[in-house]
Amino acid sequence: MSGETLLALAVIVTVLLLVARVKTPAAYWALVGLPAALYRVFSSYRATMEACQLTVAPPWWKVFAKKLSTGDAAARPGIPKVRGIRPTTTGLCIRLRLAAGLAPEDVVKSAERLRHAWGVYSLHVAELKPGVVELRLTGFDVLDRVRMPRRLAVGPLSVTVALREDGRPFVRDYQDIPHGLTLGANKSGKSMFQRCLIKGLAPLDVAMVGIDCKRGVEQSPFAPRLTALAITPDQADGLLDALVAEMEERFDLLCLHQGIAPGTPLEDITSDIWGLPKHLRPTPIVVLIDEIAELFLTTTKADSVRRDRMVTQLVRLAQLARAVGIYLEVCGQRFGSELGKGATALRAQLTGRVVHRCNDKQTADMGLGDVNELAVVAATAIAPERAGTAIAGDSSGGWTRIRTPKTSLGEVATVCREFAHLTPQIPALDAYRPQPTTPAEGWDRAVETV
Repeated sequence: MSGETLLALAVIVTVLLLVARVKTPAAYWALVGLPAALYRVFSSYRATMEACQLTVAPPWWKVFAKKLSTGDAAARPGIPKVRGIRPTTTGLCIRLRLAAGLAPEDVVKSAERLRHAWGVYSLHVAELKPGVVELRLTGFDVLDRVRMPRRLAVGPLSVTVALREDGRPFVRDYQDIPHGLTLGANKSGKSMFQRCLIKGLAPLDVAMVGIDCKRGVEQSPFAPRLTALAITPDQADGLLDALVAEMEERFDLLCLHQGIAPGTPLEDITSDIWGLPKHLRPTPIVVLIDEIAELFLTTTKADSVRRDRMVTQLVRLAQLARAVGIYLEVCGQRFGSELGKGATALRAQLTGRVVHRCNDKQTADMGLGDVNELAVVAATAIAPERAGTAIAGDSSGGWTRIRTPKTSLGEVATVCREFAHLTPQIPALDAYRPQPTTPAEGWDRAVETV
């Protein structure tokens, strides 16, 4: 083969790789990025650990052995040991056994330096067990074009909603984090997050209750899968009263069957519905509130009375309803004390926090200020063109950057119609069950263009 042919072939391969890097970054990573990253990691591992100061003084017996064998008392410092390496479709996972004297926080502080030393897009550190951490490296920006993993969440109330920046799915598990708060400005992706949540909940054995005081413009398309829907503050007031009544009935059922009679095995005694036999367990309820501010705003004295009653019922649900399978998913543009009495008390009960792009730093503080200050900074740095990107945090202080896939209103409405037969009937909420309506001519085509 002539030199000109080899040169032309090299140029073609280079061009194809550059195109693949832009169009199919996962394929480029598998072909080029992964081998290059493995080479950089293993060829410079000890030097990188020493440069990042992830070392400890060698033990006395190594110093003694070195002196006996060579006459030199200088032994090499201890570094974390590689205990496993696993390639992924988006990066690389490295399991490290820390040397005695190192803590996971030391590795976290050096994460940015390790990222640059090994030439990867991002690097995240997670503690697996005492003395063992996992470095999760990503080779490209997985949030640029969100591709959800094939393996979805497994659990009675687990929903894969978005993709994390480390390549793993972001799972909304109501048994783990019962209540959530989603904040964000207009066009930030807040509604997209709720759509993905409803799309994931539709196939599950769960009752969905909607409160959309914008006359139902956001949630009405999902009516076939909704057990109840309120589209005005007056309807929301009655629906919250009905939910509290349902909660009290469930507590009575739980007290009756929780198994505290003499002779009952200890493992059969329960304080929530998930410990009840399946035939006695009531259907879980997820309450989706589209714009929380609409429940707080008032213009007349009568509105103030209604607002106080609704806020009281919401706080009761947030404090008590987890045990009987009623969960709150609250969305809003802002949610602070300026909304009125009870706002702060309610927000404190909403453990799961997701904050999209905000118009001001104070909104990010409302959602993430009590989680982590770094999360607040990250939320205020989200670019307007990155709609759907958000910062997710919880009460443990941990946080991560996530992004929801683009999902149309019509796509979610289709899923809701497909699983309409799973919509449970709850007698206490029958008065608020959405009635089927005849769509206007051309409605299907209009929805597909939204």
